[in-house]
Amino acid sequence: MMALENCVRVTTVGTGARPQCLHPFSSREKLVFPTFRGFKKSLSKSALPSPSPLYSAASSTNRKSRFICNAREAVNEVRVVTDSSWKTLVIASETPVLVEFWAPWCGPCRMIAPVIDELAKEYAGKIACYKLNTDDCPSIATQYGIRSIPTVLFFKNGEKKESVIGAVPKSTLSATVEKYVDI
Repeated sequence: MMALENCVRVTTVGTGARPQCLHPFSSREKLVFPTFRGFKKSLSKSALPSPSPLYSAASSTNRKSRFICNAREAVNEVRVVTDSSWKTLVIASETPVLVEFWAPWCGPCRMIAPVIDELAKEYAGKIACYKLNTDDCPSIATQYGIRSIPTVLFFKNGEKKESVIGAVPKSTLSATVEKYVDI
């Protein structure tokens, strides 16, 4: 849902074209939205204060909304990986994977979360970024010897390649990502 919020921009145009939005991950698929047909009951001027934008939008004629999607730049927030999805999303991934081990009560984890979000956007299509809540999935954290959080693990071809422990600067994580991104 977040990708759709990031990619849809509404403009008012006088064309009769149906609104459409390119699918966030494909240039061929289009999502078609129904055209707004207006309110069923007309709004009287006395029912609304005169400077109301709702009244002026409802009473204007020949205006339709068109959705413009810049979905290539929009990326969902970092997805959650769990015990049940670990093998599919991380181990079987054909692209390098970054996994942040975190917990909701961890202050440094909250500090590093926006950095992980930025990396996910910058390296979209080159790496997959996930987060794993160690309170919800302790077995995966134990399997990889996670003793403190935040810890970021890098995987390539299903193998753990490197770990970064603590709330480190973005430059540290970017340098590590660059090692595993195929150029």
